[in-house]
Amino acid sequence: MQYRQPWLRWGLAGLALTLATSASAQSSLRDEALDAQRTQAELQERIDNADEAVREQLRELRQAREEARRLQSYNEELAPVVERQAETLEERRSGVETLTETREALPGLMRDMVERLRAWVERDMPFLRDERLARVTSLESTLSASDLSSAEKLERVLAAWRTELDYGRELDAWRGDLTGDTPREVDFLRVGRVGWYYLTPDGHSGGVWKAESGDWQPLDESALAEVRKGLRIVREQRAPEILDLPVSQPVEDAS
Repeated sequence: MQYRQPWLRWGLAGLALTLATSASAQSSLRDEALDAQRTQAELQERIDNADEAVREQLRELRQAREEARRLQSYNEELAPVVERQAETLEERRSGVETLTETREALPGLMRDMVERLRAWVERDMPFLRDERLARVTSLESTLSASDLSSAEKLERVLAAWRTELDYGRELDAWRGDLTGDTPREVDFLRVGRVGWYYLTPDGHSGGVWKAESGDWQPLDESALAEVRKGLRIVREQRAPEILDLPVSQPVEDAS
């Protein structure tokens, strides 16, 4: 037994060394496995993070596409509105330019209107002649007034023209002086611009103005009766009806 003990010791030592080596190898393997697990976990984490970043970018891309579609749809709806606004602005710009041109031309236009009004009155039947010429003279002074705006001046010119035009649509009567060798007070009757007549206060004589000759011509009894009727109509003393009277203006020139 004593002879075999060294071999036994060597065997036990070798076994111990083998076991130690095996334990070290196992520890190394465990470490490598842990490292591999950590590396795998880190890689998986990076993959997960990358996947999340990609998913976020995809979400942002989808949102951007949706926003682009909304903007395109809005632009399509807005385009006609913008076009109409552009047309309106162009019309207003043209209107402003026209208005500027009109304002520059307005003083000359109003002077021309007043001159034409005076010529109209001077050529027309001479009823209320002094009153009508005084109105034109007042307009001429108005155009030179510095305290009135162009709009106010134009309104007065147009009002005078409206008054003259209304004479052609009215039936009117008034008492005034009949000029001549022996001025006398008579009743005048005017039927638009077609006829102008007078009747003496006693109703026994009267006349019709003749534009061609520029003077009064006497009326017969039937015409005098029509003038009396016309005066009562104007004074609301009888119902309106047709008057049978000679005209002052030639038929082809009646206005």
